[in-house]
Amino acid sequence: MYLLIVAVILTVLKYMEIAPVAGWSWWLIIGVYAATAVWWQVADATGYSKRKSMEREEQIRKDRQQRNSDRLKQSNQKRK
Repeated sequence: MYLLIVAVILTVLKYMEIAPVAGWSWWLIIGVYAATAVWWQVADATGYSKRKSMEREEQIRKDRQQRNSDRLKQSNQKRK
């Protein structure tokens, strides 16, 4: 994702002819897009994307469980 952001920024800088990017070849800018595509292919092939997605989902689940546990404890304390 970071490579894509860099590629878009470089494209805007090149299009607006802002130095030093204005003097660069368009092939260099296109190369950053190609590197982004290669990274996504490698990340998907190695399972990196799926693993990160599962880690985020697990963290969300743990946070939700902790929140619910805290709410139950507060509810029980109010009843006493």
